[in-house]
Amino acid sequence: MSVGRSLFAATLAGALALAVSPASSQTLRYANQGELKSLDPYTLNESTTSAHLGHVYEGLVARDKNLKIIPALAESWETPEPTRWRFHLRKGVKFHNGDPFTADDVVFSADRVRAKGSNFQSRIPADAKVVKIDDYTVDFVLTSPNPILTALWATWYIMDKKWAEANDAVAPTPAAATTPSYASLHENGTGPFTIESHQPGVKTVFKAYPNWWRKPEHNLKEIIFTPIANPATRVAALLSGEVDVIEPVPVQDIERVKASPNATVLTGPELRTIFVGMDQARDELLYSNVKGKNPFKDVRVREAVYRAIDVDLIKNRVMRGLSTPSALMVAPEIFPLSKDFTRPKFDPDTSKKLLADAGYPDGFEVTMDCPNDRYVNDAAICQAVVGMLARINIKVDLLAQPKAQYFAKVLKPGGYKTSLFLLGWTPDTLDSHNVLHDIMGCRDDPKDPNRGEANLAGYCNKQFDELADKVLLEPDPTKRDQLIKQAFELSMKDWAYIPLHQQALAWGVSKKVKLTQRADNQVLLYWATKQDE
Repeated sequence: MSVGRSLFAATLAGALALAVSPASSQTLRYANQGELKSLDPYTLNESTTSAHLGHVYEGLVARDKNLKIIPALAESWETPEPTRWRFHLRKGVKFHNGDPFTADDVVFSADRVRAKGSNFQSRIPADAKVVKIDDYTVDFVLTSPNPILTALWATWYIMDKKWAEANDAVAPTPAAATTPSYASLHENGTGPFTIESHQPGVKTVFKAYPNWWRKPEHNLKEIIFTPIANPATRVAALLSGEVDVIEPVPVQDIERVKASPNATVLTGPELRTIFVGMDQARDELLYSNVKGKNPFKDVRVREAVYRAIDVDLIKNRVMRGLSTPSALMVAPEIFPLSKDFTRPKFDPDTSKKLLADAGYPDGFEVTMDCPNDRYVNDAAICQAVVGMLARINIKVDLLAQPKAQYFAKVLKPGGYKTSLFLLGWTPDTLDSHNVLHDIMGCRDDPKDPNRGEANLAGYCNKQFDELADKVLLEPDPTKRDQLIKQAFELSMKDWAYIPLHQQALAWGVSKKVKLTQRADNQVLLYWATKQDE
């Protein structure tokens, strides 16, 4: 039996790597609850999408099996001065169509990822200058030091300038696009796999690229990805042997899969935090019976909603114990001072009083947006929240949709179109600053247009942003942690967001796959070899 490795569907908080080496086949069959809507690597900043596109596209840097930053398309780099990063590009690399990879592609990709329509604009500061020194050297010139710049880039993938220009794909494809672009249906990366066929929502077939610049650590010939939204159908496909791996296994089916003769379940902690957000930016909510004002602008209403949600009940009933209730918008593995924070207690009686004091003794109506194919039991979590808010007379109309439709709505051009929502976030950098800046930073900051890129709630506190800026620049870990702590203390006083929990990963894997599990403080890595038949 030959043994190989393939980075299969890694998120930044957990990685699953499979090596498939059966005698009769070298095909890995994988099913996920969500679909791969677009092949444009700048359309959707979402872990599963980026993981799939990581088969075919690569960045200047990558993460190794322990999620440490390593060279990729850039073979080395240095900082000749605090605000200048110089990258030396790998020579001899070709895109899948044969075009050579050069500095022109890096400069093009840096402009494209910051362009309107991209969901990755915060990867590179808007005021940074990207300068071609020669064909294989590029400088990134910043206006202020950024010691974690490369930590942002593991899922910033480099595109072929010549290919994009030839196919009218210079502009990124927005998540809300109603018609597909060439880049959303085709790929031309430098990675270990090409895409032989792509039927959005149906099936995507990845084929091993024989001319990859790096020596493959796998012996796969193809990966067939099939989205299966229905949980029961997905589990049945695993148990029947139709697929080798599924993600996620519904929590209510974990014990049944473990007891089956054909498959087992891998569970482990993930760094993604699931949270609820409330629109605090508009003077009038888009989706509510309250006219002329916005209840969520009142801190008392936000506190009332927070205290009405019973995270322990969600953990025990909805998640079947596979979640860790959170006081913060980051996992404790990311921020060592998390232990200093306690989640405010569930208290619906106080919630009712707060609503009455705020002028809503009879509550109000509002629509909640929720994905139903992105997280573990996401729709069930939303349904639980709806029931809990009903007890304090907030009537919620739940709009649960597949993630493609969900993001197309909430990220609609012209503004974030949501009043109340569920979302999950894993910091790409594995650092608190990512959350402070992208999720909680003020939107429309003229000095930093990328701040608040994923801040659907519109939370804004300038003092908070000042602390976040200091966090980015502070090199001393102890001082930096204290700044992060101050920022989170401030946001908790504002009742800015409602963190629920860190969910657990649940992968279903055929017993034809031999597993080795390795754990550390941040991630669980699963390595496997499919047995000969």
